[in-house]
Amino acid sequence: MPDVITLGETMVAFVPLLKGPLRHAALFTRTVAGAESNVAVGVARLGGSSGWISRLGNDEFGRHILSFIRGEGVDTSQVKFEAGAPTGIYFKELRNGAESKVAYYRQGSAASHLGPGDIEPSYFRGAKILHVSGISLALSSSCREAVHTAVSVAKKAGMLVSFDPNLRLKLWGIEEARQEVLALLPAVDIFLPGIEEGKILFEVEEASAIAQKAWEHGAGRVIVKEGAKGCLVADKERMVRIPGYAVKEVVDPIGAGDAFAAGFLTGVLKGWPDVQCARLGNAAGAHVVTVNGDVEGLPSLDEVMTLLNGVGTICR
Repeated sequence: MPDVITLGETMVAFVPLLKGPLRHAALFTRTVAGAESNVAVGVARLGGSSGWISRLGNDEFGRHILSFIRGEGVDTSQVKFEAGAPTGIYFKELRNGAESKVAYYRQGSAASHLGPGDIEPSYFRGAKILHVSGISLALSSSCREAVHTAVSVAKKAGMLVSFDPNLRLKLWGIEEARQEVLALLPAVDIFLPGIEEGKILFEVEEASAIAQKAWEHGAGRVIVKEGAKGCLVADKERMVRIPGYAVKEVVDPIGAGDAFAAGFLTGVLKGWPDVQCARLGNAAGAHVVTVNGDVEGLPSLDEVMTLLNGVGTICR
């Protein structure tokens, strides 16, 4: 059984070759993108074992996604094909600098039909970490039930629960997002909000205040991601700021948070202190933003260890 189990939707993403509004884009590259499967792939590339639970449309895109993720060393035995529902798609729109927007075409997708029946308790035996995100809470009521079922099963199996709120306000409103995320926090051992997500959820500005609010709502360890600045690692005994790594050019920021999660959780699997886990997460996130695509820049353990050992700026 894998050490890290993830749960959620993965889509085919189309990235235009030129910057500007999508209405002017004529040529695209195709890639695979999904927050939870990004984490699974990231853990696998860093030398860990991971599994991904989901549904895919019984179509060419679904088969491509399964082939790709399985080829990255992720266990896909819990992925189901669903006839009559498509695989989700999204398009990136590249703007000035590293700014990008996304347009989703995922309503009624196969993954939106994920439910409690897709959670097999025997698959969790022997696993160490369940990683879920707010995207699955937002997709549909059945996906939300699947998340809560998975968390309950993980707790019974003695696993840690990792949660990234991954707020997607194109999928649901702020009040509903806040209500559902905060309701899950008492079951969360490792909470991984971005600084902007924390501001939205808790209506405070500082990373330290976000950590304090998260504890008040029942979360365990809190790691607040602050982009290029690094992150704040906080437990109820101390708060430590871990600086980020210099990147010569940010090409595409999407996926950096997932890479951070993969790095941090890999460190947890190795029994490292949280500060060291966060350094690994920062290094993984720095690698991802140097190339287009959610998973293309996910590094190997050798690559991030080179950075952690002091080689310096990422220039690729």
